[in-house]
Amino acid sequence: MAKQVKLTAERRETTGRSAMRKLKGRGIIPAIVYGGKDKPQPLQVSRRDINVMLSHASGENILVELEIAGEKSSRMAMIQEIQHSPVGGDVLHVDFHAVSMDEKIEADIPLEATGTANGVKNFGGLLEQNLRALAVECLPRNLPDKITVDVSGLNIGDSIHVRDIKLPDGVMPKTPIDLTAFSVLAPAVEEEPVAAAAEAAVGPEVIKEKKEEGEAAAPAATGAAKAAAPAAKEKEVKK
Repeated sequence: MAKQVKLTAERRETTGRSAMRKLKGRGIIPAIVYGGKDKPQPLQVSRRDINVMLSHASGENILVELEIAGEKSSRMAMIQEIQHSPVGGDVLHVDFHAVSMDEKIEADIPLEATGTANGVKNFGGLLEQNLRALAVECLPRNLPDKITVDVSGLNIGDSIHVRDIKLPDGVMPKTPIDLTAFSVLAPAVEEEPVAAAAEAAVGPEVIKEKKEEGEAAAPAATGAAKAAAPAAKEKEVKK
């Protein structure tokens, strides 16, 4: 199931770039929580707490119990988006989406293959993963961290479709069930070495032919020169 963590937050009264820079200097990250019956609420959280939470997360879907200072009850939310600095990758801003534990939510869950397909291991095939994630619907408490699929039984030409994937209890697919998730392709036929060998065989023949033509032309030129020499001598005698 998706990891559930507690996170302490405070209400954020200031906005704007100048205020954000001051928060950053204090080791504070601006955040906001959307959704639910309440209006979007600006928050601020400790950079250290956010980094610790992300370092222990094994997937993208994290259920967060927000304990907001000054409020009697906590709010359940999911991390919707994290903005990172293009230089260094530091967390700049976090968007939370409020959820109710009694209402179904939709989320994209990472899809991973386990095992080695028989068609790959014994016949040189290629495993192709067509889907990297599955869209699912479930209650927050049933939200899986990831979905694993055993592909070891696949032979060349076999496929696993969404309808073939066993999902945890209470989780329903939203991705079309006829889509292919994994398949094993036949090994590619290598034709390039044959073509290269054919080109290598043709190359020397062309060079040899040109060489023979050059050799045939050389004797002909020599014979003509010899025939012209006596004629030149005869002409000199007559003079």
